Amino acid sequence: MKKYCFGADIGGTTVKLGLFDADGIVLDKWEIPTHTENEGSAVLPDIAKAILDKIEEKKLNREEIAGVGVDVPGPVAADGSVPHTANLGWGYKAVTKELSELTGLPCKAGNDANVAALGEMWLGGGKGHRDVLMITLGTGVGGGIVIDGQILTGAHGAGGEIGHIHVKDGETEHCGCGNQGCLEQYASATGIARLEREWLKKSDEPSVLRDREISAKSVFDAVKEDDALAKKIAEEFGTYLGKAVASMTAILDPEIIVIGGGVSKAGPILLKYVRKAYEPVAFKSTRETAFALAELGNDAGIYGCAKLILG
Repeated sequence: MKKYCFGADIGGTTVKLGLFDADGIVLDKWEIPTHTENEGSAVLPDIAKAILDKIEEKKLNREEIAGVGVDVPGPVAADGSVPHTANLGWGYKAVTKELSELTGLPCKAGNDANVAALGEMWLGGGKGHRDVLMITLGTGVGGGIVIDGQILTGAHGAGGEIGHIHVKDGETEHCGCGNQGCLEQYASATGIARLEREWLKKSDEPSVLRDREISAKSVFDAVKEDDALAKKIAEEFGTYLGKAVASMTAILDPEIIVIGGGVSKAGPILLKYVRKAYEPVAFKSTRETAFALAELGNDAGIYGCAKLILG
């Protein structure tokens, strides 16, 4: 019987690693630097070494290890390969094949946001559900879709690219993807800060925001203080995200919508503004879909990677 597995969450700066038992209990977690120089040639060998060192340290029997799950910041094909991952310096790379050869263990790979959604479905904010839409609000807007307990990757590995849903015509600035009017431009941490700057410029209304650092945190802190201008910014943010979520639920019909990422630290008040815009435009059958905050934080990736292996 397999007793253990490893999860490896590859980020642009660090790789988070976890050793899990078959019940999803994390037995150890640690980090190593992500060396992206030389086209990221050391990333997978470094992960393999870290795992092999841990096996030796813990005196684990290889026959009891189910394998290694790994997530990558970019699209991942069904065969575990990635066509291109700019922030790791990779061109095409057969991730699962290479990591399996380096470790001598079975490997599975997925997109980082999708895998985080799998982790939240398993043991986080979506626990107890098998159909989960997860949205991550950080520097950008990411997402993951889990249908009947399985990640929806799509034909090109781009399933769950929620941040690039078009939500506004006439936008003059470009999103990081190259398009204009993407959800990410208004609902991410940087997008909310942008809305704040615009509101401060076009309104003479008194606000505590005028004396604070411009940030998503400042906005929601001010909302909690009943600041009128901050509430208007939160309303606009909520309108963009709520309407986008309504469109997604009409297609996916999830049991629960889990919102994570740094912006979600604002807490339940964030859900209030999203739900306020969501309910009037949501399809009737999905109008009462549950919303929840993510619970696993930065560990969602390694949990999801473990679930990839444990099934």
